[in-house]
Amino acid sequence: MEDIFIECSPGISGDMLLGAFFDLGVPQKVIEQPLIDLGLTDLYNLEFKESKSCSIRGINVKVESIDCSRTKRNWRSIRELILNGNLEEKLKKIIYKVFESLARAEGKVHGIKPEDVHFHEIGAIDSLVDIIGVCASLNYLNPKKVYSNEPMLGKGFVQTEHGKLSVPPPAVIELVRKKNIKVVSSFDSIDAELSTPTGIALLSNLVDFLKPPAKYSINSYGVGIGNLKFPFPNLVRVYNITSFEDDSINKQINPKCEEISIQEAWIDDQTPEDISNFVEKLRIEGAYDVAYQSINMKKNRIGFSIQAILPIEKREYFRRLWFDYSNTIGVRERIQSRWILLRRRGECLTTFGNIKVKQTLRPDGSITTKPENDEVLRLKLDHKKSTDEIRKIIKESSENFKPFENWK
Repeated sequence: MEDIFIECSPGISGDMLLGAFFDLGVPQKVIEQPLIDLGLTDLYNLEFKESKSCSIRGINVKVESIDCSRTKRNWRSIRELILNGNLEEKLKKIIYKVFESLARAEGKVHGIKPEDVHFHEIGAIDSLVDIIGVCASLNYLNPKKVYSNEPMLGKGFVQTEHGKLSVPPPAVIELVRKKNIKVVSSFDSIDAELSTPTGIALLSNLVDFLKPPAKYSINSYGVGIGNLKFPFPNLVRVYNITSFEDDSINKQINPKCEEISIQEAWIDDQTPEDISNFVEKLRIEGAYDVAYQSINMKKNRIGFSIQAILPIEKREYFRRLWFDYSNTIGVRERIQSRWILLRRRGECLTTFGNIKVKQTLRPDGSITTKPENDEVLRLKLDHKKSTDEIRKIIKESSENFKPFENWK
């Protein structure tokens, strides 16, 4: 197996993704074995059957619940089930990450702790089968990298145990925001839920690049068919591909040169509090960096020298900010070049949970991983450990890095 490319056409759900993996060639035994290991086999019947959507064939997944207990599972019970289950460690981590992200998203939108989240539809047996089956499929295929295109979310309303909710549902919005997923919008999209919370949670945790590779060849593919009827094919495709993304990355100039705007001013008639607020405003609005210091100005007044490094395409917008939010009556500006190494943001799975980090691609091809300083400070306070201890643990977990973006 080389790489996997998931094509959301137009959106994604757990059952469609599972059907596509089965159609690609993942044996049903592989899909069901972790469900057996977790003691869930007496709660469902699973069927993969040939189906069509707008004359395009694929596999439709049917999960029949035979769970007479009508159990409403929360994240605490599902977490114990996963952690105590007899699963391969790598697979256990993948399944845990998907459910944890769902719990955090649901907790955020309902204003409760993740442990207390009752999953409703997500905790139902069909969703458990979808999530665990997809994770098992990917673990079985063991691709080098997983790519996906950007999904559509849909519009309108959907009926849930919370009542009728607008599309996209709150949990989907939070997952998309949290994972910084770019989505495709269309004013003429059909009124329907095109991407479900389960589908987005799987996509955000299992995919390395939310963008198709620049160049690839297709070795084989599978098609998963959804249950909703649209005037266009409702399906998800999973491709087994050979990508040439590494070649294209290595051919990028690293470091690369880009133009930036430098804007600066000296101000001697504002309080330190006002200056601090203005500097923070520049950062919030997208300045690459801002530096300021106190200086001696005319008439022996103490003032501030403020310098901002800005995206060149936003220099006109920032000019207005100087005059709207500071007392300056003039701004110096120049265009400069800077050389930067390719970098990308992402997260590492550590013993502390998911930690936000940055990776830098060095000219010799090596990669350095550095945690965000806010994350280090938070972990120091939460776990009473030194900075060196925390950074060592994060460094040892760098192989578990999942990017939020491509190199840039």
